[in-house]
Amino acid sequence: MANGMWGYQADSGYQTGTDLTGYKVEATDGHIGKVDKHSPDVEAGYIVVDTGPWIFGKHVLLPAGTITSVDAANETVQVGRTKEEIKNAPEFDKDQHTGDAAYQQQVGNYYDGDTSLS
Repeated sequence: MANGMWGYQADSGYQTGTDLTGYKVEATDGHIGKVDKHSPDVEAGYIVVDTGPWIFGKHVLLPAGTITSVDAANETVQVGRTKEEIKNAPEFDKDQHTGDAAYQQQVGNYYDGDTSLS
């Protein structure tokens, strides 16, 4: 269910109050960028990843539920998605991400495997 996608997984190692901004982001198959923005909101958590030159500076919204582990010592976030999945994700829309339920549902559905809305 897409709504569950927005909460941090209990076993991810994410500690409430930790700011993930600036952390390196690793997909299942390699480095994809760094955290440009982070929201710790309960059931509305996310990171915005700046992919840099990898896909020409695209910013991608990743729901907190995609984070599989947080390594605070090395400032690294692991996400349970491939580079290709992230590359093909809906682009981050800074005007919609916080208040638009349809946009959050589209992004959540994409990462949940239901791409019928994208």
